[in-house]
This record gives sequence, structure tokens and C-alpha cells, in this order.
Amino acid sequence: MPEFQKLALLVSDSDRAREAAEGIFENLTEWVPIEDAEAVVVIGGDGFMLQSLHAMLDEGRILPAYGVNLGTVGFLMNKNRQPEKLLSRIARSKAHKIAPLSMQAVTETGETHRFCAINEVSLLRETRQTAKLEVMVDDKVRIKELVCDGVLLATPAGSTAYNLSADGPILPLDSQLLALTPISAFRPRRWKGAILPDRSRVAIKVMEAEKRPVSAVADQREIRHVVEVKLEIARENELTLLFDPGHALDERIVSEQFVF
Repeated sequence: MPEFQKLALLVSDSDRAREAAEGIFENLTEWVPIEDAEAVVVIGGDGFMLQSLHAMLDEGRILPAYGVNLGTVGFLMNKNRQPEKLLSRIARSKAHKIAPLSMQAVTETGETHRFCAINEVSLLRETRQTAKLEVMVDDKVRIKELVCDGVLLATPAGSTAYNLSADGPILPLDSQLLALTPISAFRPRRWKGAILPDRSRVAIKVMEAEKRPVSAVADQREIRHVVEVKLEIARENELTLLFDPGHALDERIVSEQFVF
């Protein structure tokens, strides 16, 4: 059972989140600055939760995060019910660990960019020209030429997001798997993607990069004109999400497979 004496409050800029914070949440306890906190309460939607988690990754100080959904889907959040009992709900919450992807992207100019992705890393064509990509897994070429709109590598936590929209598989949270999913593949036409062990190292090279420019997107961060992207799980950056009993992320991932 989590026991946190010092909590920080992070609130989205949306009107709905601000009104809720000012009306109820800000008066529940004596909130502390995030640099002094043992855990954070995130008020908003999935996008703001991802933004908050990335900020912690950038700062190198990762704290457990309990989300209250005042957005739309709220897949990474808890329901906004009985807000006056927020502190007792946090005390009863269950901790779930998720490991993000590490992306190393090299651009046409030779610059190297490194970002983490909690949901997925996507490679996307930038123009009307289809992308041509070489796909390697653990230093072995698996697809010499993938002609497509793009390709993505998703974590279990992100498998129900963009990956699912691209007809990728839903992965149980504790599966220790990654989903490699093509986006509108033209050739090889029958390739629907692959499920990989999460210890895999994936490298994607962009062919004809000047004629067929490609961008790489790690969750919300985009790098344009990439020529090569290397991906692997960043176990040293493991994150902790707190969920109400019965509403945890692993249960949501199972439930999502029965939605019609």
C-alpha cells in the first residue's frame, strides 16, 4: 500500500481541469513543490500525463504518478469519482511499473537525438512519397525494403493507442513484448507486423532519404529528416503509475480486447 507524506499537484491547462483543481483538489492537503515530493497527482487527460512523465524523465527524477481523468479517454488515468476522497484512494492504490522505449535518431545532417517514448515510436513519411525502410532486429535484417506510410514500435502500455488504430496487437502489460506494426504497408503487402521480446533491439534505416523524407515521433516529440532510428527498452527509466484497485492498466488492456 503506497504511503506518501509529500504530494505534488500537476494540473492541465484545460478549463475543466483548472476548475476542478481550484474547486476541490487544491484544498485537500498541503501540496508541496515537485522537487520536494514523494509522488505526484496529475489532473487532466492522457496527453497531460504523458507530458508530466516525460518532464520527470527529462529531469532525471522519476516519481510515482496518480492520474485523475479530466480529459477524454483517460487510459493512463483513474476515474474522477469522489474527489473529496482522493487521498484515501491514493493510499489504497496499486503500483504498476512500465518501462519506456529509448529512441536514438540520426538526421540527414548527422545530428543525433535521444528521447524516450512511453507509448510508441513512429516513423512516418513526410511527403506524398511513400517511405522505403530497412527493418533490422538484433542486428539481423528482417525486411530489406518495407514500402509504407510508416512503421511503429509500441510498448504494452501504448499498444492500445496508435498501435491499435494501425491494426497492431494489444499486449498485456506484463507480457514483456513489443509490437512492431506497419502503417499502410504497400510492400510486402501481406506483412502485418511482428511481436517481439522486449529485450529486442530494433533498427530502422531510411532508404532514399532525400527523395522520401521520414520523421520519427517519440510519443509527442518529432524529429524530421531522419536516416536511422535505433530502439530498445530503457529499463533504467522505469516509471510507476498508481491505479485504483480494479481499474488498473492491465485490466484496461484486457477489457479493450472485448470492446466492439
